[in-house]
Amino acid sequence: MLHLLYILSFTILAFIAIKTLIRNLVSFNFDREETHKQYNQGNYTYYSEGKSPAPHPELLDDSGNLIKEPLLVMRSIDVEDARQKLDAMYNDSSASTIENQEEI
Repeated sequence: MLHLLYILSFTILAFIAIKTLIRNLVSFNFDREETHKQYNQGNYTYYSEGKSPAPHPELLDDSGNLIKEPLLVMRSIDVEDARQKLDAMYNDSSASTIENQEEI
């Protein structure tokens, strides 16, 4: 009898957890769509006004407009240059460990 009660209670808890998970996913999706629409329209408000949050300050320029260019630009190098740099770093580190071992 206790086994059935145990299985029933965990089944109920599982259904409650799944229901809550689905509800949170749906509400998160609606919030995300609403925020995306407001960012495209340029409506930036703060929490204190009861509307959606403002974008992060690092995404705004000095005048408060949203920055549209990429924030991280990486220089592309070819494989041979990368290998040469890694080999140079490896050779420098192995030479310094040999010197440290000789000093001891």
